[in-house]
Amino acid sequence: MCGRFARRSTQEVLADWFGVEPEDMPWFAPTHNATPQSTQPVVRLNNETGKREFALMRWGFVPYWAKDAKVGYSTINARSEEVAAKPLYREAFKRRRCLIPADAFYEWQRIDSRTKKPFAFGMQSGAPYAFAGLWERCKPKEGDPLETFTILTTDPNELAEPVHNRMPVILEPHDYTRWMDPGDPTRPPTDLLRPYPAEKMRSWAVSMVGGI
Repeated sequence: MCGRFARRSTQEVLADWFGVEPEDMPWFAPTHNATPQSTQPVVRLNNETGKREFALMRWGFVPYWAKDAKVGYSTINARSEEVAAKPLYREAFKRRRCLIPADAFYEWQRIDSRTKKPFAFGMQSGAPYAFAGLWERCKPKEGDPLETFTILTTDPNELAEPVHNRMPVILEPHDYTRWMDPGDPTRPPTDLLRPYPAEKMRSWAVSMVGGI
């Protein structure tokens, strides 16, 4: 799974990386420890213009038909092998795919029954990257409309496997457009849901989460 990640890049860097005008972005600060249920920037296609835009959403997917937003506590990740068929994610996978900007994600390696050691995973180049995600808008029984997201996961690559049995789906920049384009909803880009090449990544031990 992916339960923590870092986004160190400035808004200017991310605007250039994702092809969005800086003045059109909502304000958000860098973070070294993005946590579940926090509000994070997500890149999606604008429904009216079809252009990329940043939107602030809560991490923890709440389906449009949910009566209680608490379901988002257990949906920070979605297994990529299940999203096409699972009712919870099926419609979002067809029509509401997004990118979650990051510079590193954290996983914990179990040392013994009492000890886990955190590791960070980033790019060899030091560049930002994007997780494959799904987003949704719902109107809970109580409160304002809510937009939420989940991060898709897949099998680990050779770098992540010694630490954890899952890793986030990381997309190549040239695949961003195809991932977000709704295209034919009966044929979503399932081929992109694969482990990222290990040789393009690096990992390092951290003394505490957020200490990258």
